[in-house]
Amino acid sequence: MDATGHSTLAEWSAGDTAAVDAAVEAFRHELSEGYIGVVSEGAGRATQVTELPPDADLVILRKPIAGG
Repeated sequence: MDATGHSTLAEWSAGDTAAVDAAVEAFRHELSEGYIGVVSEGAGRATQVTELPPDADLVILRKPIAGG
């Protein structure tokens, strides 16, 4: 999220190698900036990921929660 709400950093499909490569690069960059990647597993559940799963419908990047 940014000051305007949610922003799309990359879109890909598992069969589009160039799009997956670009998404992986964008994901790694955000991780290096301190973001955490998570994939939803249903209502109220998510798993942290350190590698972009190409078959995921959505990967959410967020900053760590302060004071945790």
